[in-house]
Amino acid sequence: MTALSPARAEPDLSFLLDHASHVLRTRMAAALAEIGLTARMHCVLVHALDEERTQIQLAEIGDMDKTTMVVTVDALEAAGLAERKPSATDRWARIIAVTEKGAAVVERSQRIVDGVHKAVLDAVSAADREVFLRVMNGLVTGQLSTPVQTSQPARRARQGNR
Repeated sequence: MTALSPARAEPDLSFLLDHASHVLRTRMAAALAEIGLTARMHCVLVHALDEERTQIQLAEIGDMDKTTMVVTVDALEAAGLAERKPSATDRWARIIAVTEKGAAVVERSQRIVDGVHKAVLDAVSAADREVFLRVMNGLVTGQLSTPVQTSQPARRARQGNR
């Protein structure tokens, strides 16, 4: 005798959000790989260009652990896109500064990121797109804004090369 799965009372929101997120990440990774970047590298460049930020601040913005951040910045430095420099405001802190080459690359990478997002949103009618974006923004600033602390934290989906 086999046990029957219980009837689903609600749509599987976890699957829908996780699958959509995974496919979007893979599309983004493939598109950025064409110019030799990962999504993490793009994230660091964009936010380092935005204002003077430390490696720790950029890691928090990009939701990266310390090791991943170091590897990412090392790769950016090796490519000549960014460099570690002393902070102008805190003599103990080091910031990530985007080079001229990095600034040119981030303009290109932002167009790629915008294109990937546009392609996905173009698959949705204009009326549905407005509702979808309003609902998603409402969720991530409301009900789904902060992870819940538990004794056994949920693992995030493997990110691969962002």
